[in-house]
Amino acid sequence: MRHIVAVSSGRTLPTVAVLMGGPSAEREVSLSTGRECAIALRDEGFEVTQVDAGADLTACLTDLKPDVAFNALHGRWGEDGCVQGLLEWLRIPYTNSGVLASALAMDKERSKDVYRRHGLPVAESFLAAKTDVMADHVMTPPYVVKPNREGSSVGVYLVHEAANGPPHLADTLPDQVMVEAYIPGRELTTTVIGGGAGDPGALTVTDILTDGWYDYDAKYKPGGSRHVLPADLPKQVFDACMEMALTAHNALGCRGVSRTDFRWDEARGLEGLIVLETNTQPGMTPTSLTPEQAQAHGMSFGQLCAWMVEDASCDR
Repeated sequence: MRHIVAVSSGRTLPTVAVLMGGPSAEREVSLSTGRECAIALRDEGFEVTQVDAGADLTACLTDLKPDVAFNALHGRWGEDGCVQGLLEWLRIPYTNSGVLASALAMDKERSKDVYRRHGLPVAESFLAAKTDVMADHVMTPPYVVKPNREGSSVGVYLVHEAANGPPHLADTLPDQVMVEAYIPGRELTTTVIGGGAGDPGALTVTDILTDGWYDYDAKYKPGGSRHVLPADLPKQVFDACMEMALTAHNALGCRGVSRTDFRWDEARGLEGLIVLETNTQPGMTPTSLTPEQAQAHGMSFGQLCAWMVEDASCDR
């Protein structure tokens, strides 16, 4: 029996379980996302239960019987297709992308294969053994080393042109990592909502300004970065970001909300724009980019969260 909460307008709204936390390296960000989304959904009239996703998640959801699972998880298990598969098995409608799109987007090398097939420009990269990367330069500096299946700049190393030797990578990194050519220039991003006819689609472009590398702290600590939106860009570059973000969203098979990140080397004009990655679970914290873009598009944070619940389904 589903629990439905009646609101004064006469409508009935689905009960929502906000999945948050979890065991990934991005647990703290997910907890912040979950708290903010739960508050917003309650303000919109939904009956909300916050669920810290652990080993008992299946039993917890079976007991709660929510109408919708609002996926506020980040990183492994939450945005790589794992929890999506669980929700499909339980037949609980859920937000954002399904199993395949989530797994593809989380795997940076495989998502690049999809981008290339759809004509999207990407940086040169390859997968390498961590031991080889630490033994000697496997690419001429500058280059970036990062996990192939993590997000939020977790475990990212920038090897500068003047580096005397290869990077010393943390033990927590996997045995195989991605090595990617460093693209100088500006950090840009575009959110896509829906992507189909009648959906908001690509919202705008944000120019992300930092005093250094756009790392984990710059993304999530207050004052770590400054966001300019809409970005002050040449029209052809702005339009290209909008078009490429929508292409990436659809090419990967994303649903709900996604955010695609770019690097733009101004010195090379439009040819200097490359797609970095697509996030199927973009952050929704007080400093996050997607809520800011939705607000600029005329959609409040509460309306964005409500749209995601109303868009939820199985078989995504």
